Amino acid sequence: MPPAISALAREHLLRVGAFYDSAPTGAQWGARCYRSLLAHYYNLLIPPDASVLEIGCGAGELLAQIRAARKTGVDLSATQIEAARRRLPDAAFFTQAGELLELEGKFDVIIISDTLNLAADVQRLLERLQTVANADTRLLVNFQNTLWRPLLSLAKFAGLKAAQPQNSWLASSDVLNLLRLAGWSPVRRHARVLVPFSALGLGSFVNRWFAPLLQWFCLTVFIVARREQTTGARALTVSVVIPARNEAGNIAAAVARTADLGAGTELVFVEGHSRDNTWEEIQRVAAENPQRRIKILQQTGRGKGDAVRAGFAVATGDVLMILDADLTMPPEELPKFYDVIATGRAEFANGVRLVYPMDEKAMQFLNLCANKAFGLIFTWLLDQPIKDTLCGTKVITRAHYDRIAANRAYFGDFDPFGDFDLLFGAAKLNLQIADVPIRYRERTYGTTNIQRWRHGWLLLRMVVFAARKLKFV
Repeated sequence: MPPAISALAREHLLRVGAFYDSAPTGAQWGARCYRSLLAHYYNLLIPPDASVLEIGCGAGELLAQIRAARKTGVDLSATQIEAARRRLPDAAFFTQAGELLELEGKFDVIIISDTLNLAADVQRLLERLQTVANADTRLLVNFQNTLWRPLLSLAKFAGLKAAQPQNSWLASSDVLNLLRLAGWSPVRRHARVLVPFSALGLGSFVNRWFAPLLQWFCLTVFIVARREQTTGARALTVSVVIPARNEAGNIAAAVARTADLGAGTELVFVEGHSRDNTWEEIQRVAAENPQRRIKILQQTGRGKGDAVRAGFAVATGDVLMILDADLTMPPEELPKFYDVIATGRAEFANGVRLVYPMDEKAMQFLNLCANKAFGLIFTWLLDQPIKDTLCGTKVITRAHYDRIAANRAYFGDFDPFGDFDLLFGAAKLNLQIADVPIRYRERTYGTTNIQRWRHGWLLLRMVVFAARKLKFV
């Protein structure tokens, strides 16, 4: 049984339900345009094979435009729910208050669209959603920017916006605080919609190309959240994939310095067209360490990204790690990455070289500046704080990597390095990314495979490409 709510909250819910019982079940032209915009952005966040629950679904106008395998709607108003059933006969609808939610089963995605301001008790509502969420559920919330309050009041006065019952005006800081109080961890926040109607195509143009640059002024704020993990660390198996090209002098150290993590660790060496004796050294070191689980292979394609994908394809661990064979990211730091994933504090662990002091010759000044610039760009691009995009060590679970690989067609095979492919894929799936600071060391053998100017230009082109897929949509 759901916990009781106060008499004042129940009275508020009765007023809201009665208001919408007597309201029209068909939206005005402006509201239809606005919901179409919302549906477009939600479809960018929701996998098409997901099960979706919408709280405050009304007559089902938004849910009808969402691409999902299974749809369920909940609303206070029996009148609106009947209209939703006529609109979407294959979906399931229930007349309930979110604060008193009682449903069977779990959902991949829960939507609360422009409904939080009407709730009697937002914290109680968000807490009840925990009962229909699993560890990978994403809560998607959108609400209107308080900056627009005078304009929306004027539109209501002029009859351009439908009347509403008494409601709150929650700021982003309010919503973020309430999510945390209710056991939800915010993953990303971004704003959309500068023009809430088409205006003969002008609105679509402005919303696509200008809204990402003027987020403070956008009408609608979106927040994506996941359940906070309250369990302790799990014992997971680990695969450490080590791409190696011209790294013969580092192979033995990579094995000796990589700890056995979790429920067991395998090392996967992927040799990539070396000009030295790297492949022979990998074979020798594997034969001399029978006590370690070591797999070895040679890539058929080119580039680190191809090597990583080849290594992940044969890896068997629950957790997949990348360790560059130059060992500038010390293998002794890997347990920190494992702990982040095993405890559920994040779903993607990203190495960061730019926090602690590094060896004098570990990174040239221009490279340092470029890395800091890419960090700022990616923080805006992914709506999550990313301080260092090109640290070679990235860690993810096998289950989440498989989802990234299954959705790779959205971006295409565009990244020869593999770093951007994983970061963009994680952002597209709304995975929570955690920066893990490491102490970056100077290379002790060989020379870098990175060509500063050619590869820098390629990285910029990839950023522009991804911006068109993630921001300017």
